[in-house]
Amino acid sequence: MKNFLIVFAVLAISSPSFSQDLLDILEEETPKTKEYVSSTFKGTRILNGHSIENRKKGILEFVISHRFGRVNLGADELYGLDQSNIRFAFEYGLSDNLMVGIGRSSFEKTYDSFFKYKLLKQSTDKNSFPFSISLFGSAAYRSIDDFEPGNEPSFNERLSYTTQVLIARKFSPGFSLQITPSYIHRNSVKINEDPHGIFAIGIGSRVKLTQRISINGEYHYTVNPLESIDATNSLAFGVDIETGGHVFQIILSNSITMIEKSFITESTDNFFEGDVHLGFNISRAFQFGKHKKKKLKEKEEEDKKANN
Repeated sequence: MKNFLIVFAVLAISSPSFSQDLLDILEEETPKTKEYVSSTFKGTRILNGHSIENRKKGILEFVISHRFGRVNLGADELYGLDQSNIRFAFEYGLSDNLMVGIGRSSFEKTYDSFFKYKLLKQSTDKNSFPFSISLFGSAAYRSIDDFEPGNEPSFNERLSYTTQVLIARKFSPGFSLQITPSYIHRNSVKINEDPHGIFAIGIGSRVKLTQRISINGEYHYTVNPLESIDATNSLAFGVDIETGGHVFQIILSNSITMIEKSFITESTDNFFEGDVHLGFNISRAFQFGKHKKKKLKEKEEEDKKANN
């Protein structure tokens, strides 16, 4: 009995430190699950340009983008509403990290296609990563017949390409920021002085007002602009309204076009002189695949978590 009491006393004294060591070992050996930041932006567009966001695997999104004429055209043109440029697009999530899309714009009858791949994700775990990074690439085909007889451009000469790196951070539930270095290449140019390759850098932000409404801003600075036109830098402000099935964006911009090669390098209007185009982006998502309810539930939980 005496020996039993001695052993018990020793175990009682050493138990706290022993249990603490054991807990430390278990904590170190337990695999950590990464906590990824979600809903840096509400939609796949900040305003004119792409955001860091992708459609999830199996989701097809139908996007309608519209830009009207300049509001300073006056009442005779119904403040630009008599003029318009429209783009239709289908965008699909091949995986949660890879999204592809095709579209057609009425401006210059342009067809475009793109991919967007999420390379790295912002996380908040012990070994957190401070940014989300995506790679974006697109090709555009200008099909309008505005050439002189006998001077028809070839298929290759009508093509242009855009490459972007999207770097975004969600600083808080109410504020996100994105930097977008861009390179636009044209296979043909109007005059010899025009650069075939143009470098630009964009900056976009989102400020959340309520769970379903935010205000966004976007600006693209062109390093070596086209010489054949009086090009200006693209500027836009807008409002995001989430209505459950889609995100509706109301936009004011000096750009009337809606694909990268155009609004970044071909804008000619001055926002602060009244050359403002009212526009909107509206999207509708459709779920495909066997796990529709599960995916929709995950999306609802993700949005709820991001809004808290």
